[in-house]
This record gives sequence, C-alpha cells and structure tokens, in this order.
Amino acid sequence: MKQQPSQLEYWNGPGGEVWAREADLTDPRLEHFGIAVMNALAVRSGERILDVGCGAGATTRELHKRVAPSGQATGIDISKPLLEVARARGGGPKYIEADAGKVTFDSVFDKIFSRFGVMFFEDPRGAFANLRRLNPRGRLGFVCWRAPEENPCMTWAFEAVKHLLPEQTPSDPNAPGPFAFANREKVERIMRDAGWRGVSITAHNSSYLMGKTPEEATNYALAIGPLARAVREAPDRKDAVRALLTEKLAEKMQNGAITLPAATWIVTAT
Repeated sequence: MKQQPSQLEYWNGPGGEVWAREADLTDPRLEHFGIAVMNALAVRSGERILDVGCGAGATTRELHKRVAPSGQATGIDISKPLLEVARARGGGPKYIEADAGKVTFDSVFDKIFSRFGVMFFEDPRGAFANLRRLNPRGRLGFVCWRAPEENPCMTWAFEAVKHLLPEQTPSDPNAPGPFAFANREKVERIMRDAGWRGVSITAHNSSYLMGKTPEEATNYALAIGPLARAVREAPDRKDAVRALLTEKLAEKMQNGAITLPAATWIVTAT
C-alpha cells in the first residue's frame, strides 16, 4: 500500500500548493460555512479569537472585522504556502505557522474557531485538550463535514467518472482527512475526553457552488478533491475524464450555476 504523507508533508507539499493556488476560488465557496459557525459562537467586538487551520486567511479576516476595534484575530496553520497567501492579503490579523494541537501562547483566547480545519489533527484528543488549555474559560466552535454519502458536493464528480479511472484504495475513516469527523458520536467522545463540556452538535444542510459553467465546475473538480487526487495518479485519463465530466455537469445547470448538496456538523462547546 502506498505510504500516505503526514499532514505536515501534505500541506507543505503539492497538496498545500494547490489549495494556495485555488484560494480565490475556494474561499467564496466555503464562506457561508464559516459564517454559520461565527454566528453560533456569537463573535463580538473586543474578543481575542484563534482561527485554527486558517488556510489562506479569509475566515481570519472576517473574524478580525467582527472583533474590531479592540479585539484581535489570530490565524494558525501548518501550511507555509497557504500562510503566504494569507499574509499577502493583509487585513489586520496575525498569522502563526504552527500546529494548533501543540502550540503554546503566553495568554489565552476568548474563543476558538475553525472552518474545516480540525478534521486533519493527527491526534484529535490531544489537540482538543491543547485547545482547551488555550481557551480555559471561553468557547470553541467549528464546522466539519458529515458522511461522504451526504455530500454530493465532495463525491459526485468522482462517482460520475470513476469507471474511467483505476480502482481507488478505500480511505481509512479514522485517518485525518475531510470526513474524519463525520461520525457524530466520535466527535462527541473526542470532545468529552479532551475536557470540553456543553458539547452541541447540530446538523447544517446547505449547498456548494461547483461553478457557473460546466467548464468552470470541471476545472474546479480536477483541481481539488477526490477526483483531482485520482486523476493525478492516472494523468493519461485526464482528457477523457474532463470531457465526460463536463458533459454530465451540464445536466446539473440550474439558474446559471451548478450547485450540489452539502452536509456538515456545527459543533460548539465550552
């Protein structure tokens, strides 16, 4: 079996470089998921807030606006390519290249936020215990994906053309990755074992913009996600995949856009 890179290797290698390159397309598509968590956390002016897995900094900038003028938003990520984009965008936040599951600070935060960042912890229990130390009297909130079968936005493109590609090795549901927190009971157990209380896990159903044209949606699916990974391993199939996927996505066009269902958990705790 092919050895998978560590999270540090992935997010500082080609994987992280792709996410950095596609940040201007990805961040607007993910924006409403982050807003839902910010609203659940009731982020207010004057607070000190940590953005875990901040990526290219879109959420950190929004948090900074909400805690202004006297508060401070700090973004933390292990990905140098994504942090380079975040810092280049400016906007006032601080950014730290570090592992949120291990980092220490001289002072504590009022709230901790994450948009699709915590599922990549290699030691979730230890990481959440560390976040509790950084936030001993405050609140935490994050959004994570539910099961793959509930998320056509993540899986439909691959399923539509998988017969053109070599068979893929099933992913380990317990390994770090997009669906590592799909199981509600698992999330609750991790949070409880790490010392968090008042854990609330709420289903959040929405949609995800794949693109405004079939060609745009195809390009996006070939850049990020399970189909992109499969095609990178079989580049000779890319042209055939592109042609078929564009044709199938054209059938999904409605009102000038292609959107697919998205299913997440909104998790808060104290």
